[in-house]
Amino acid sequence: MRQRSRPILFITTLVLIVTGAAAYASLSPGPGSSDGAPTTVILGRGEGVLAIGRDLARARVVRSSLMFAIAAEVTGSGPRLKAGEYAFAQGISLFQVLYILREGLVVRHLVTLPEGLSSSAAAKILEQSDVLTGPAPLAPEGALLPETYEVSRGESRAAVTQRMERDRNALLAKLWATRAPNLPYNHPEDAVILASVVEKETALAAERPLVAGVFVNRLEKGMRLESDPTVIYALTGGAPLGHGLTRSELAAPSPYNTYRVAGLPPTPINNPGRASLAAALAPTRTDNLYFVANGAGGHAFSPTLAQHTQNVAHWRQVERAAASGANR
Repeated sequence: MRQRSRPILFITTLVLIVTGAAAYASLSPGPGSSDGAPTTVILGRGEGVLAIGRDLARARVVRSSLMFAIAAEVTGSGPRLKAGEYAFAQGISLFQVLYILREGLVVRHLVTLPEGLSSSAAAKILEQSDVLTGPAPLAPEGALLPETYEVSRGESRAAVTQRMERDRNALLAKLWATRAPNLPYNHPEDAVILASVVEKETALAAERPLVAGVFVNRLEKGMRLESDPTVIYALTGGAPLGHGLTRSELAAPSPYNTYRVAGLPPTPINNPGRASLAAALAPTRTDNLYFVANGAGGHAFSPTLAQHTQNVAHWRQVERAAASGANR
């Protein structure tokens, strides 16, 4: 009986020693980087516990790959470790490393889609990200919500594009459900079209409901929108024109030329932001039918053509004065 109990006692003692060592290592700080900065490690999909331990030991996040594997086994973390890009603080304990890997607390990168960009420009932004993978699909114009998005290394550009589309759809559905009454839209996408025009007409968020109100008035009265940005979109597809519109460009036939065609353009001319979408669905009720730049960063609004003509004359004076000053 004593002889048979010795192997059992030995194995039990060994397990206790290993378990104790793993527990001690789990709480002890790791070696850390030589310069004290966080250490970035990229763990690939399909890596086993031993391979992950070797990656972490090689990066000096943990002291021993074997001890990492034992600790992962003892804590039941092995099957729950997630791939991805991680940043580990200097001297982090093995227990903290396991927690980070179990929870998938990967490094998050930011991708910003500015308001008013075309979908082709949005695709180029995603293509320029060195943490995303795969091709960037070209979304329909106006289908994306301009925001700053958190992305992780290895995430596909198609998945990020889909997230931008889902966010826009969710916001549009919310705004449509609470829209002002009697708006001249047959479908929520009509509001997106007008919002894209509003987006390009003013950079001032406070002005957007008033600009939207002017355009709604013109639609209701059967007047043409006469919006320069729609003509520019017809000419460039959303890229900057680089010069003021000429008379021949304003007269060029296109379904997007709102100087020639009544009603809304056939599609949005960019991806409008939250403020412009909200303005299109809750425009300011106003008598104004016209607006023009006022030379102070905003616009002068007017209900009559006579007043508008005076405002345009003032703007031309501002333009001439600015040109004269630049030539001195």
